[in-house]
Amino acid sequence: MAEFFFYGTLRHLPLLSVVLGRPVTGEAAWLPGHAVRQAMEGAFPVLVEQPGARAEGIVVRDIGLAEIARLDHYEGGFAFDTVEMTVQTTQPEMARVYRPRPGQWQAGAPWVLADWQARWGDVVTETAHDVMALHGTMPADAVLARYPQMLVRGASRLRARTDAAPTALRLAAQPGDVQVLSRRTPYARFFAVEEYDLTHRLFQGDQGKPILRAAFIACDAVTVLPYDPVRDRVLLVEQFRTGALARGDRQCWQLEAVAGRVDADETPEATARREAVEEAGLTLGDLLPVAQYYTSIGAVSEYLYSFVAPCDLPDGLAGTHGVEEEGEDIRTHVIPFDRLMELVGSGEISNAPLIITALWLQRERPRLRGALQV
Repeated sequence: MAEFFFYGTLRHLPLLSVVLGRPVTGEAAWLPGHAVRQAMEGAFPVLVEQPGARAEGIVVRDIGLAEIARLDHYEGGFAFDTVEMTVQTTQPEMARVYRPRPGQWQAGAPWVLADWQARWGDVVTETAHDVMALHGTMPADAVLARYPQMLVRGASRLRARTDAAPTALRLAAQPGDVQVLSRRTPYARFFAVEEYDLTHRLFQGDQGKPILRAAFIACDAVTVLPYDPVRDRVLLVEQFRTGALARGDRQCWQLEAVAGRVDADETPEATARREAVEEAGLTLGDLLPVAQYYTSIGAVSEYLYSFVAPCDLPDGLAGTHGVEEEGEDIRTHVIPFDRLMELVGSGEISNAPLIITALWLQRERPRLRGALQV
């Protein structure tokens, strides 16, 4: 058994419980001559030497070898290793402390646990389930490489629990209706593929036999179609798309709405506004919800929030945009609404989010033009 001192995110007991695999409590403690600082590279803290300071934390005792291996997997993913240090509780005592490897992270402003809990606590705790599911199957450095994508997936899962849609006609699932017997991740980079051995409740009431299912893990995303109700025109983006290439489509450049992935610390609305600036140079005001939906529910986890944004689209607005560091090369088009519907009808617009949004706008356009014209 060993004693550990936690000064950073693992002071958040729900997170520590996920990492250890059991409920846990801690005793208040502090480490003299050190301070806790925000890592410049991510939403986690680092421990730095600072004479006269004290790093607040907790001591957890009686941690076994299997739990130490779980901690090493989690903290090793952030390039942290343990050292023995003297910490203070009611008296000085030795404890293991995770410290960043030299030169790995840059220390920034003071790190405050309450601020981190308010912004990141739920998302990081949810993501820890995925991190720990890879214990023994994926090296810690490989987990670190995927961690930003894993955070986005954790945030998507939290929204899935809080944004539950009605069950007026379909089966209302109850705890135990789906039982995951095992989960594997045969591929994991920017996206991931997961395989499940599972059983689920059958319509006649019995639990079904074990089946194998696979899912392509793509997180929550947003589309937003800028619409000028005075000039009756929309803004589209055009860019190269790998999905079309993979299908064998010679026309890999697609016409779409502004779109992007919802980052772990964003709302869908914030994402829509950020992407409009990045992809079209537009600052959006109101966002009108169109629909929330899965893109291909049979095997893809991606879930979209689609909006229409009434805004000003004057002549000369079209151009090229995109974030160069992300390899984006985006051209914008400002076209009349009638031209939009012609492109939907001809099949030149062939992606579901823009088709759905165009049909919504076709229905709501008279109301928007009447209400928003000036």
